Amino acid sequence: MKYIIIGLGNFGASLAEKLTSMGNEVIGVDSNLDKVEAIKEKITHAISLDATDINAVTNLPLEDTDIVIVGIGEDKGANIMTTALMKQLKVKRLISRAVAPLQKTVLEAMGVEEIIHPEEETAERWAKKLNLEGVVDSFEVTGDYSIVESEIPKKFDGKTLEEIGLKEDYNVIVLTTIKYMKGRNEIGAAKQVSDVQGVATRNTKLHYGDIMVLYGNNRDIKKLLKEVRKNS
Repeated sequence: MKYIIIGLGNFGASLAEKLTSMGNEVIGVDSNLDKVEAIKEKITHAISLDATDINAVTNLPLEDTDIVIVGIGEDKGANIMTTALMKQLKVKRLISRAVAPLQKTVLEAMGVEEIIHPEEETAERWAKKLNLEGVVDSFEVTGDYSIVESEIPKKFDGKTLEEIGLKEDYNVIVLTTIKYMKGRNEIGAAKQVSDVQGVATRNTKLHYGDIMVLYGNNRDIKKLLKEVRKNS
């Protein structure tokens, strides 16, 4: 996977290093040359430029990048301007950081569906989430076991948990499923609202587009997600 991370403060730099260590190609961007110099040996590429300047960012390989992450924190105006610019340039997948409720509301109004809250979520958690395709969210229960939210693939659509046999085939348990519905935020902008469906049983039916919450050994979950992606 190829990432561009804009904003190399504590969170952005940590996320860039972790994604690089997982074998991804990571380009780090910051207007502060000292931050670029501090990380340039630890990630694939580090570039100093003003990400609010359209003439500057068009020099970045945006079309060839899988995910652009706007990790700018303290300067909320630069964060919003950079995010708007990335939306304008139609990057494949855009994730932006919010450090205040109003900023989150503005990002939602701009149509940003994935928002990072670094005060609540660690760079390690986001690195794991981004490195596994199909993962919506995750957190470690212990060093070897995690709870992971994953998109339900088409091959599971309309089938019950008993029929797909994840426990028997992969030793992975589905704790619950989540439906996402359209809602509105405080200023009336569209946003997704989650509806947890209760504790899953063997008769729980899965639907494409919903989320299944998995529990198991990291190795088993990774194997499951890799095979599901390969066969979908």
